[in-house]
Amino acid sequence: MESHNNWSEIANDINNVAKKIKDKIDQEDLVDDLKDSFKSTIENSSNIIKSLMKSVETTIKDEEIKNEAKSVIESINEELVNVLKISKIKLNDVIFEEE
Repeated sequence: MESHNNWSEIANDINNVAKKIKDKIDQEDLVDDLKDSFKSTIENSSNIIKSLMKSVETTIKDEEIKNEAKSVIESINEELVNVLKISKIKLNDVIFEEE
């Protein structure tokens, strides 16, 4: 009877290890998805800022208004860069905490 209990414990241990491996793989996939999403967000934001700057450059004829608009866009871009840097640091902290 004791042999049966040992096999039962071994089977439970194997199931636990398999579950931990699956959870770790799922976690790594989520981290990779999050990284990809973050990178995509950065690229899209950059493209939007570039497009907006190009639109201002090509459509606004008044130099004073054009310069003010470009200044506002540059301020937005700087703020976005700062937010992304802070977010990246926080994201890295969370990722490395999990490991």
